[in-house]
Amino acid sequence: MIMNMVQAINLALRQEMEKDKTVIVLGEDVGVNGGVFRVTEGLYDKFPGRVLDTPLAESGIVGTSIGMAVNGMKPVAEIQFEGFLYPAFDQLVTHAARIRTRTRGRFHVPLTLRVPYTGGIRALEHHSESPEALLVHMPGIKVVTPSNPYDAKGLLISAIRDPDPVMYFEPKRVYRAIKMEVPEDEYTIPIGKANVVQEGSDVTVISWGAMMKQCNDAVKQAKHSCELIDVRSLSPLDAKTIAKSVEKTGRAVIVHEAWRSCGLGAEIAALIMEKAFLNLEAPVMRVTGPDVPVPLAKLENYFIPSTEKIIDAINRTAAF
Repeated sequence: MIMNMVQAINLALRQEMEKDKTVIVLGEDVGVNGGVFRVTEGLYDKFPGRVLDTPLAESGIVGTSIGMAVNGMKPVAEIQFEGFLYPAFDQLVTHAARIRTRTRGRFHVPLTLRVPYTGGIRALEHHSESPEALLVHMPGIKVVTPSNPYDAKGLLISAIRDPDPVMYFEPKRVYRAIKMEVPEDEYTIPIGKANVVQEGSDVTVISWGAMMKQCNDAVKQAKHSCELIDVRSLSPLDAKTIAKSVEKTGRAVIVHEAWRSCGLGAEIAALIMEKAFLNLEAPVMRVTGPDVPVPLAKLENYFIPSTEKIIDAINRTAAF
């Protein structure tokens, strides 16, 4: 079936809820209204008592989900926008990420936390950020983000079935921007495995989520042969695929929308230095958002890395 990302995520939720009665969906407006982006539309009527509208209390949503998870359920909770995630950090970092270690493996937290993130939809403050690196830094939490409808379904099914907490970041400006063939039958995409979208010989371009569109456009327009990698799984990171690609090309450009300082691009650059240093022909380059709050609508396009900036980075590292 041809689907956009909203439809693919909805299908994954519906199929997992049909298959496993312990899967529960909860969050602000996910029930009667079907979610602010209509991702959970139709589930409230189809699964009575298993789709729960919660109060506007992110710490309560995650705390309740942790209690459900350690008692045998598989909650799929939604944080309505990524900027509302911060009140839940205490529950995530202090409890969800640590319960397996704290109990020496007696208890697990099979919690999936869906988080619409990134800019590009002309939203208000606290509605357009990319905080994925904060969660990647925390041991005990897995972090994934799809860039297209096919990956969205397969990654979400894997996240729901995983015994540990998984942050499932949904790039909101991709929700309805891309349509592609998505199998109606169930399938999974392994957490921890990157995708080589396009093979090349001159420069490795590494990105994830919504920025894959600009990267796809850039490598098609670039004068050099580019290998394009969609990281998909931010934690655990597929270091082997990244290193193998850079060993071949000798050059790397990392692209992300998140702030530059301490972003995941810095970690990937360090990984490349450790695993492929002797193959490098040029310094690893980063194309990122600047270290400023995400601006409102009129300036948003200046914040998000453009196709032109990515092409410029490819050309500069190729000419080094």
